[in-house]
Amino acid sequence: MSKVVVISGHPELEKSNANKIILEALANSELDVDIRRLDELYPDYKIDVEAEQAALLKAELVVLQFPFFWYSVPALLKKWLDDTFTYDFAYGSKGDKLKGKGLVLSLTVGGPEEAYKPLGYNHFRMEELLKPLEQTAYLAEMEYHQPIYSHSMVYIPNIYNTLEAVEERAKEHSEQLIQSLSQKLGSPELKMKKFVNEWFAQFDVLPDSDAYFLSYLAEDIVFKMPEGDFSGHAGFRDWYQIARTTFKPNCQHLVEQMEISVDGDFAELQLRIRLKADTYEDSSFKGESINFLVNETWKVEMGQEGGFIIQEYKVSPV
Repeated sequence: MSKVVVISGHPELEKSNANKIILEALANSELDVDIRRLDELYPDYKIDVEAEQAALLKAELVVLQFPFFWYSVPALLKKWLDDTFTYDFAYGSKGDKLKGKGLVLSLTVGGPEEAYKPLGYNHFRMEELLKPLEQTAYLAEMEYHQPIYSHSMVYIPNIYNTLEAVEERAKEHSEQLIQSLSQKLGSPELKMKKFVNEWFAQFDVLPDSDAYFLSYLAEDIVFKMPEGDFSGHAGFRDWYQIARTTFKPNCQHLVEQMEISVDGDFAELQLRIRLKADTYEDSSFKGESINFLVNETWKVEMGQEGGFIIQEYKVSPV
């Protein structure tokens, strides 16, 4: 699984003095990256939507790497966004495919920093000019991270900057970007989000064996469920049997909200979960299809090697 998918939006990367250096640094880093050069893949602007969406599905972090053109992204990257972030993929009633993935904007800006201020030549700060992309992340339910950008990244011989200065700034930008991505991938919050999504993906299948779930539960786990309180592994087995005789396999647990508080080796999760499922006729739901919200609170111990042990698990209807 590619942890970082980098979308290179420069229309002619070989002519770039800055973006080319940044992408080379990413490729030579220790990060697990999939760098997708749009200028090589789609010089005719005919985006392979299926291939691009498949690449995004493998990502934990998505980086848009581009030069800032006319207060926005280059036309090729805009075409990629228009074609790839489609209804029922990135947004819409079923458009949750990018939900929870991080979005990082990494861009090179030609003008100097002082030009991007209320009294400067361009009047607006960079964060204001990037609002459309920030809103794109919100619509797709992605996690929008602080953008990384560098100014004075254009070299015009005998007029503006020196090539050496631009290349040096590109190297500094690369170091900042790689450090930021490494920190995000190693953060307890990102690891916890991945664990939560994997937990519910397993539960949606409702496998015969409960071994996966028990491997993440403390021996004295306390389950507070609408059906009652259950303690320890034996209690979980009793509750899981109730679940398997109530819900049919291939149900859906949709994580609509997630708040994580980390304190040393422990974390508390506040989750808002939407459950969609078909039920058995001899269950309490009488074979009805259900769609309802619950609040969940998890108390989790985080091991030094990245493992998680759930100490307490509480579910209450909204």
